[in-house]
Amino acid sequence: MAEKAAQLDRETFSCSICLDLMKDPVTIPCGHSYCMNCIKTHFDEEDRKGIHRCPQCRKIFIPRPVLEKSTMLVVLMEQLKQTGLQAAPADHCYAGPEDVACDVCTGRKLKATKSCLVCLASYCEKHLQPHYDAAPLKKHKLVTPSKKLQENICSRHDEVMKIFCRTDQQSICYLCLMDEHQGHETVPAAAERTEKQKELEVRRLSIQQRIQDREKDAKLLQQEVEAINGSADKAVEDSEKIFTELIRLIQKRSSDVKQQVRSQQETEVSRVKELQEKLEQEIAELKRKDAELEQLSHTEDHNQFLHNYPSLSALSESTHSSSINIRPLRYFEDVTAAVSETRDKLQDILREEWTNISLTVTEVDVLLSTPEPKTRVRFLKYSHEITLDPNTANTHLLLSEGNRKVTYMKQQQSYSDHPDRFTGWCQVLSRESLTGRCYWEVEWRGRGICVAVAYKDISRAGRSDECIFGGPRSSRVGVYLDHRAGILSFYSVSETMTLLHRVQTTLTQPLYAGLRFLYSEGDTAEFSKLKLTEDIKGTATL
Repeated sequence: MAEKAAQLDRETFSCSICLDLMKDPVTIPCGHSYCMNCIKTHFDEEDRKGIHRCPQCRKIFIPRPVLEKSTMLVVLMEQLKQTGLQAAPADHCYAGPEDVACDVCTGRKLKATKSCLVCLASYCEKHLQPHYDAAPLKKHKLVTPSKKLQENICSRHDEVMKIFCRTDQQSICYLCLMDEHQGHETVPAAAERTEKQKELEVRRLSIQQRIQDREKDAKLLQQEVEAINGSADKAVEDSEKIFTELIRLIQKRSSDVKQQVRSQQETEVSRVKELQEKLEQEIAELKRKDAELEQLSHTEDHNQFLHNYPSLSALSESTHSSSINIRPLRYFEDVTAAVSETRDKLQDILREEWTNISLTVTEVDVLLSTPEPKTRVRFLKYSHEITLDPNTANTHLLLSEGNRKVTYMKQQQSYSDHPDRFTGWCQVLSRESLTGRCYWEVEWRGRGICVAVAYKDISRAGRSDECIFGGPRSSRVGVYLDHRAGILSFYSVSETMTLLHRVQTTLTQPLYAGLRFLYSEGDTAEFSKLKLTEDIKGTATL
């Protein structure tokens, strides 16, 4: 118990700077106490900053507080010394492999608390005391313990280097000044340090300003992230509601059609059954009359035949056969056709509107732009699969390979009429709209094919300049589109990428890939299937 109390007393009255019992204890205005020399050295180091902080609570003092001895603590320290608590320093006071050891201690060395730039030695608190007591030593410069003191010694003359040569930008001793640095521009090392310190402070201010600017930018970016996430979440939620309403509307219309068809089915079946019953009654009556006539026809007695003939009832006139009109076996097929037509129209609307929606999504403001790729492998990161729209193909163009390949034919193809079809120029557009960043390649064979892009509203009829595609000539063409940046680039693709043509403009609509043929039978063009993989080493390959 006494041992614990002694340890408690030692911790209570130890200086938090040197971790030993306080020597010449002083108390600063915040109430914390330290060794006179420890706190004085601490405040000396903070003089250049113009502010002074308590090492424990970090309270700031302006100006530097005056240090006065604490009489009560001095008495307590003397009493504690008499108890022998200071006899053996704690293990944490001994120097470890990473610590700076006292150069004076023998045997197990204590940690150095200060290094002297004049003596070029490091001292523990005990051996440092002469620097506080002896007048000549008080002028020495004490610094935080350092293992690099020997770097202050000139390797040639074994003297302290107190001079800085500005010509050679290095520290030298006074003997160097008389030797190889004679005539050079030199100043005291302290003077050079003062000047460099000023430059350092200017640089620090610049760096701190940049830090503030970058932190402000980082805060803005974080706000942008939160705004993007919030807006995206709301857009997804609202879109789901709208599409749910649309699905419900379609389901309701489906139910309405089903109900109307069943109702009409019941009405028509009822009408047909009613006519069917009347026909069955007429058939029964006719059969009865036919039996009577047959029976009379077999009468052998002429007088009896002539007597009974007038009594036969007259045959009623049929009122059904002329009103029954058997239509072709279509019945409700027209309903299916009408629904199918509605579906096609809805698909066209959704496809067109989806293009607008997709363009709106990809045009969300982005703070940082991505530079155009430089190599084919990097272009392939934006590869986009292209298929051709049969509804736009000129009738001399034959589509194949899943509508990725097109061939010019002299014989016209049996395409149905469509308002999107090119009627003059032998051209075709892609089915997919192109927004964001896209890359695709076209390989062609023959006399020549023009590779192009166009807005959807390009004129389709006739052979005017408003309808025609144009583009660079190359047997394998790579096309890169950055829709938001308004960049469209055409490359000749071989072992390297050769830029053929680049356009930068403002793009206001989604684009569509296009091809134009020069009326030579057998010419073909195919959109390549591009696939980017990675080998074992992580290198992008084809």
